Amino acid sequence: LRLVAVLKAILEGEKATVLKRDRHLPLSFHRRQEELKFNLGLQRLQHRIHEIQALRDGAAGEGSGQDGSLLSSPVAGAAPQELPTLILEAVKELEAAKQQVLKRIQIWKRQQQLAGNGALFEENLAPLQKRCENLVEVYFQLHQQVMAASTELGAELLPRLLERFNEVLSGLVKR
Repeated sequence: LRLVAVLKAILEGEKATVLKRDRHLPLSFHRRQEELKFNLGLQRLQHRIHEIQALRDGAAGEGSGQDGSLLSSPVAGAAPQELPTLILEAVKELEAAKQQVLKRIQIWKRQQQLAGNGALFEENLAPLQKRCENLVEVYFQLHQQVMAASTELGAELLPRLLERFNEVLSGLVKR
């Protein structure tokens, strides 16, 4: 264990040295890293949407037997508590993805301003547009799941979720 601790300390020192020396990596590297982070977030969000769909389908399909009697299933019993939690986590991730898009838009705007002073400026809006389109697509999928699960969410949680959805979409459109 002591050897591992010594090696870990050495490697952390080397990592700090490399990061200090190469902190001015090419801009394309940082953009690529940011793009990968955003895409990973969207994939995680898509996975959450599929989990919500599966949980809703499982709760509806396993909740009653052929004769109409209720079955005792751990999935059916856990669904009312898990579904709101899953949806809240998904909305939180959606808001984080929106913040990433807005940050990227702000960077683009700043680069456009600096271009007036002679700085290099990449005018290609296709990656930014694709980000917005992907985010809006995921937004509508999640919104659809929330509306389909409105009866399970209750009268208190649903209006708060819809307000958060409106804030995400209006923030994206306004910027």
